[in-house]
Amino acid sequence: MTEQLDSKPPLRLLLAAPRGFCAGVDRAIKIVELALEQHGPPVYVRHEIVHNRYVVDSLREKGAVFVEELDEVPDGAQVVFSAHGVPKSVPANAEERGLDYLDATCPLVSKVHRQAERQVQAGRHIIFVGHAGHPEVIGTFGQVPEGAMTLVETAEEAEALDFQPDSDLAFLTQTTLSVDDTREITDILQKRFPDIVAPKGEDICYATSNRQEAVKAIAEQCDLVLVIGAPNSSNSLRLVEVAERCGASAYLVQRAGDIDMDWFGGVTTLGLTAGASAPEILVREIIDALAHHFDISEEQVRTADEKITFKLPRQLAETAS
Repeated sequence: MTEQLDSKPPLRLLLAAPRGFCAGVDRAIKIVELALEQHGPPVYVRHEIVHNRYVVDSLREKGAVFVEELDEVPDGAQVVFSAHGVPKSVPANAEERGLDYLDATCPLVSKVHRQAERQVQAGRHIIFVGHAGHPEVIGTFGQVPEGAMTLVETAEEAEALDFQPDSDLAFLTQTTLSVDDTREITDILQKRFPDIVAPKGEDICYATSNRQEAVKAIAEQCDLVLVIGAPNSSNSLRLVEVAERCGASAYLVQRAGDIDMDWFGGVTTLGLTAGASAPEILVREIIDALAHHFDISEEQVRTADEKITFKLPRQLAETAS
């Protein structure tokens, strides 16, 4: 009788791979850590360095101070710009004040910034596919003169654009979007405006695409998928949507404490993944928490290998070596 009381129901756990940190997030966190080593605390960071509360709190404990705007940074302080990118006005303001700054913008976001500049210089108006208010969108719009870019969030908005078919147009996209949704919108743009200039290469970053493909690979086998990520993390929210479209129930959680065991009624196979800003320690935390309730058999489903790394800013490269 005691054995029966102690027994736990079986749970098949499919771990999506790749998951978690991407090269841009790794680089951004390293920049803050090295700045703290090099200069000592406090180091000021404009906006969350990446969209993850655990990461932000960990850096705060080491001496990082997170602020919304540069006017909160005292004169003479070291400041870091977040991985999402900033409008040109922000580094210009920092230089005017004589602030020592490090730019942790993901190189893939910076690539979109440079493309935006080139398209405007070529006399084209840019249709930008992205989510209003996201820091990456704000940063990209801040690379070009006001009015040079139009934001499109949905297929319906793409259909409603009021440009002539032969207008000088180009399109770019936020790096953390749904691959499928973005393809639908860009197909509409190219159908309506046959001469529209597409970006050189895919704007949606490799890590976003890879994580979505990994979720697709497990979701159809799963009753439930948990995505570890922040509510303001675009790439994490897209992973929830991808899982749901594959027929699984899906929830976004930040930590193990966010899990509701009522979700597990009738669940025999669970999928687990993490957005590009979520560290692997949170994956293990959730597995350990579930192990109190289930007899877990863990399987990893890998759809891609990621070997990309990004260089650190010159000011920090010597410290890192």
